[in-house]
Amino acid sequence: MLELQVDLGQRSYPIYIGEGLLSDAASYLEGRNISKKSSLLIVTDEQVAASGHLGLVENSLREAGYRLVSHIVPSGEKSKSLSIFEEIITTALEGGLDRNSSVIALGGGVVGDLAGFVAATFMRGVKFIQMPTTILAHDSSVGGKVAVNHRIAKNIIGAFHQPELVLYDVATLRTLSPREIRSGYAEMVKHGLIWDAQFVTWLDEHADKLLALDTESLQYGLHKGCQVKSYVVSQDERENDLRAILNLGHTIGHALEAVAGYGELLHGEAISIGMVGAAKLAQRLGFSKEIEQVTRALLAKFELPTQLPDHFNSDLLMEAMAHDKKFKEGKMVFVIPTEIGKVEVNRNVSSEWVREVIEQLKEEQA
Repeated sequence: MLELQVDLGQRSYPIYIGEGLLSDAASYLEGRNISKKSSLLIVTDEQVAASGHLGLVENSLREAGYRLVSHIVPSGEKSKSLSIFEEIITTALEGGLDRNSSVIALGGGVVGDLAGFVAATFMRGVKFIQMPTTILAHDSSVGGKVAVNHRIAKNIIGAFHQPELVLYDVATLRTLSPREIRSGYAEMVKHGLIWDAQFVTWLDEHADKLLALDTESLQYGLHKGCQVKSYVVSQDERENDLRAILNLGHTIGHALEAVAGYGELLHGEAISIGMVGAAKLAQRLGFSKEIEQVTRALLAKFELPTQLPDHFNSDLLMEAMAHDKKFKEGKMVFVIPTEIGKVEVNRNVSSEWVREVIEQLKEEQA
């Protein structure tokens, strides 16, 4: 098992990455002094529940003397809504949760964001445990960003609420579909592109093993990605400065998800296209064309999209970007790669350039 620490002073917490951790979930909660006197709420989705992961966690916790209630939401991004949020709050109230209770997010990024927002707001905030079950969630489960979507803007209703721990059982990843596996690696690629050129090289060399879920490669890649995220969050918890670099590819990516209605593109697929767009903007700003070439080639190795489907309406995409949290004072804010492993936050990107890049991403369709 590999272990990391997110260093946030009194709110610091551990990340555990290993095989078969869910069957011993109770011992990790006991290690963080999670109360047995108050009920726990487990939030998960239909796919995770059907896979047997929910049963493993429930059995471990009940055998250790925890009282719990579970709420299962539909799988997919559409569950990150205020209506589903309200249903979970009802379950929490009917289940007798109080201010000493904890909420467990058992699932991917959707479940983690949703359950985390429940924990951040129920009785003005209760404890929260992340148990990610997707590759993509190695990013979203760390750092305390929790939210639900509005129909015209992603993650616009949210909070910062750090978990007590992250328990990452890599055995859960073997129940993912091939598409979900591919999508998950977009965030791992992002961590390399923003921070570590050597990790980019390693990802290029190990793409086949990672896609095949080779245990050693998988644990190393997840540990490395979480390490980058942990360091950045430790330096800038509330995205006042450094943490903004974690948004590489997300300005265009979030717009794609919103315009597509949170269904056509998986998050990693949208971010993949967005990272190519950011590399194109880098050329406009005078940086090397090699950045786009390396970015494209690496994403292609993970079988991720690098072109924009031409049916996406450019006007709607530009409008969606104007609703993005990173849009300030009429200027577009983009994370721009300056070389492989380094980025800068540019707060003065021309909207005309962005529109041109969107059209270029469409024109490159085979």
